[in-house]
Amino acid sequence: MTQMRYKAVVVAFGAALLTACGGGTSQPVTANNGGGSAGGGQALQINGAGATFPNPIYSKWFAEYNKLHPNIRINYQSIGSGGGIQQITNGTVFFGATDGPMTDEQLKAAPGPIMHFPTVLGAVVPVYNIPGVMDELKFTGPVLADIYLGKVKRWNDPAIAKLNPGVKLPATDITVVHRSDGSGTTYIFVDYLAKVSPAFKSDVGVSTSVKWPTGVGGKGNEGVSGLVTQTPGSIGYVELIYALQNKISFGSVQNAAGEFVRASTDAVTKAAAAATMPPDFRVSITNAQGAGAYPISSFTWVLMYADPKDKAAGQAMADFMKWALTDGQKYCADLGYAPLPANVIALEQAALDKVKVS
Repeated sequence: MTQMRYKAVVVAFGAALLTACGGGTSQPVTANNGGGSAGGGQALQINGAGATFPNPIYSKWFAEYNKLHPNIRINYQSIGSGGGIQQITNGTVFFGATDGPMTDEQLKAAPGPIMHFPTVLGAVVPVYNIPGVMDELKFTGPVLADIYLGKVKRWNDPAIAKLNPGVKLPATDITVVHRSDGSGTTYIFVDYLAKVSPAFKSDVGVSTSVKWPTGVGGKGNEGVSGLVTQTPGSIGYVELIYALQNKISFGSVQNAAGEFVRASTDAVTKAAAAATMPPDFRVSITNAQGAGAYPISSFTWVLMYADPKDKAAGQAMADFMKWALTDGQKYCADLGYAPLPANVIALEQAALDKVKVS
């Protein structure tokens, strides 16, 4: 046997021995709506994309679930609700995520029935950066609407001053900051403003992406948070956790009962308490009735096909959702979200059993 042939035999024997001893490396199988299924001990990677609103809790959930199930890797891109709806419709991701439920027209445009699954409850808050003002400001819906319509232009405008007696407001211009991308956070915010301001409803309307009369845009909750932080005299709207994490001042908002309520998990839970959940889970709870309810509150949803092409990914995602709806809810409070009501969880568990995974 020549030296070269001898080396080849040794290498082949070593490789066979390594495989027999379990030393081989399995590669993850990536799943989108048309992807392959995991098998033979391979890891299954499930791709999703969408809302920035729930990204902090989703990141926590996916990490914790992977610790329990190392073969299941859930990859999530925080690109905005509009992007999430578009990508699940196009089949480029296995699941989408949105803070504004899909419209009837969007559902009809999808290649198959899409199901909505509420995951947590959250709040959108008006954040501001006014040098020298340390007080917590109060806002009404109509005043916020007029700011975003460009009708209230300065911080010392009588409409703002009347709500905040004793606060020394500067005579500086208000820089309005809004989302530049298709956004469920925008949907929640404008859904509320349209309910309390007929002018806003007619001039701007309700959608994940609207034509703003004034202001500058930032991409994602991260972008709006950054612009407000960097821009003296600005106002924006972000999900509560982004205001808390970035230490940005945010105001209380008057609810339907006439109370000025600061966003909190308890105030969001009260907003959801009176909601009647429809069978498809598409519901709005902005401007909710009831004492103590925070008026710019919302569910956020994961979107899944009712009959996914990839059955292994469908089963894995359904199992993950059942965990998120139970054990996963304990992570909500620390990240500024409110857990789902028990009755909603029960309805979702039953709905998850209807996803066709075989």
